[in-house]
Amino acid sequence: MTKTINGYVFSLALLVPPAFAQSVGQTAQPADGVPATVVIEGRRPGPGVWKVSKGTHVMWVFGTYSPLPRKMEWDASRVERLVAKSQEVLMPPVAKAHIGFFSGLTALPSLIGIKRNPDDAVLHDVVPADVYAHWTVLKAKYVGEDDGIEHYRPVFAGEELLLAGLKKSGLSYGSEVLGKIEDVAKKNKVKMTDSGYDVMVDDPRKLVRDFKNSQVDDLVCFTKTLDTLDTDLETMRVRANAWANGDIGEIRGLNFAERRDACLDAVMNSSIAKDAAALRQVRQRLRTSWLKAAENALASNAITFAVLEIQDILGPTSYLAGLQARGYVVESPR
Repeated sequence: MTKTINGYVFSLALLVPPAFAQSVGQTAQPADGVPATVVIEGRRPGPGVWKVSKGTHVMWVFGTYSPLPRKMEWDASRVERLVAKSQEVLMPPVAKAHIGFFSGLTALPSLIGIKRNPDDAVLHDVVPADVYAHWTVLKAKYVGEDDGIEHYRPVFAGEELLLAGLKKSGLSYGSEVLGKIEDVAKKNKVKMTDSGYDVMVDDPRKLVRDFKNSQVDDLVCFTKTLDTLDTDLETMRVRANAWANGDIGEIRGLNFAERRDACLDAVMNSSIAKDAAALRQVRQRLRTSWLKAAENALASNAITFAVLEIQDILGPTSYLAGLQARGYVVESPR
């Protein structure tokens, strides 16, 4: 929760697990005894930037990815130069729920226990026996002894399992890259603009209480996490290396069909989310909001710098494809 001029802000991430970019494609799992992809270390350039233009107005778009190699140091010199020359930095689109000051304070206690199953149920009670058996094997491999996680809803238990797997794989899910861009913008006094939208929550305590008491159809998310975890970790190591080395060809060739969608849908298609109009069609609304902000920035500035997740840059339904369809010229880095 961060303080803003409009009061206090609750990120929808309170209800949704992190948006890891995991493949459910055809990456083969390494055979026993064969080392997995070695995660690179040291100073690395990261990917190049995409160029969006109309006339003399240009927007440079940088793609972020998580997770990244824990021991990698990003060489941000190229991005620093572009940010310093820009009149505005467009931050990644995020949906934020704004509530009043006093409402925020009274809602805080109700957030405790939001990850737990209703009626204090444990995983063994809420998932099929074969799925639970698979869970116990992977939990022992990546998490170890932790009885508390057994009380988590499947969607959140899967998140904890993934985080533990990332740590053992030499990967880190953090915001260091975005934080560096923010620091450069502040240092050069470049305006930073939110590109998402605000969600108005009339009764945050009721929203959280209803979520805690409701069942969530997250078995698909949980099962997909278990079934693809080992191959996903290998795929994420490959992707992390490709991002760090700026290998656009390899990044472009990766399958971005994601577990994230199944897990996000588990929460957003729950009865509580369906009843809350503000939580509907989040992904579509974020895309629409970003396109509007991007066009405004391109019209107002000679040079704009924008940050997007890499999966929102590539592909026919990407954000940049949306700008291209509106007449902007989009050029990919080499």
